[in-house]
Amino acid sequence: MADTRRLLRVLRRTLLQAVPTVLGIVVLNFFLLKLAPGDAADVMAGEFGAATEETMAMLRRQFGLDVPLLQQLLGYLGTLASGSLGFSPRYNMPVADLIGQRLPGTLLLMGTSIVIALALGVLIGTLMAMTAGRWPDRVLSVTTQFFYSVPGFWVGLMLVVVFSIKLGWLPSGGDRTIGASLAGIDLVLDRLRHLILPATSLALFYVAIYGRLTRAAVLEVSSQDHVRTAAAKGLSPVAVTARHIVRNALIPVTTLAGIHFGGILGGAVVVETVFSWPGLGRLAFESVMRRDFNVLLGVLLLSSLLVIIANTVVDLLHAWLDPRIEVR
Repeated sequence: MADTRRLLRVLRRTLLQAVPTVLGIVVLNFFLLKLAPGDAADVMAGEFGAATEETMAMLRRQFGLDVPLLQQLLGYLGTLASGSLGFSPRYNMPVADLIGQRLPGTLLLMGTSIVIALALGVLIGTLMAMTAGRWPDRVLSVTTQFFYSVPGFWVGLMLVVVFSIKLGWLPSGGDRTIGASLAGIDLVLDRLRHLILPATSLALFYVAIYGRLTRAAVLEVSSQDHVRTAAAKGLSPVAVTARHIVRNALIPVTTLAGIHFGGILGGAVVVETVFSWPGLGRLAFESVMRRDFNVLLGVLLLSSLLVIIANTVVDLLHAWLDPRIEVR
């Protein structure tokens, strides 16, 4: 019962903070996008090769771009209040349906990347701390520093060169084999083969961060009194490390993971473009190039909601990892 009340307090606090935050994000994104040069009518005119003033006026009237900016904002807020994200004239379909088609791919990519980053980061960081000052610590420190320093798109391209072109082990792009009629376990394995490279490319930068942070946290926790007490009671080193050291060291790591959730979503734009992965990041890139601001606003709104949800999950995880943390 106490845990349920705790959960309800977290959800109530999150809702109260989320509403003005999301509203501010929508308004800010709207005005920032309107400051960008060009609009959907200009892009379509460029694709046609030329357009008369009458055609441009007709396109802007069709897209709702011929009214004052404040009126456009109020109209968009009214559309959101009615439960709709608007309509995309470029894709000729509602924005919500378009995002719904791409959202599962992005969630799969991000979820896999976060799991890889946290699992490898905590494992590597713990190993570095347990061998502090010895050669495994030095080798892993150099390795994590390397992945922290290099650009994510370069890592993705190198993974393609090595594992797709040279070795031929994994596909270089897409989320499934085109033209293959697969079902059941064959379809799952095919999706996993296409997921490995983009998820790893997105995760390696964060593996380096979480590895270094876990090393520092484990070394700090290892010197505390409760750890020495547990060891004095005769617990095995593995039990002491798992129950008393790593569990407490996870708190700063998970805090940073919640902060990085938005960065991972932003990094998905590059990774999805490099690997031709059909997700929100690639959709956002295409929307920028086509000046389809309704779609881009919908993607940005959903991204802000995902970040809020991720930070709520982190708060709940902290309460589970350390019951001393009071959730207000």
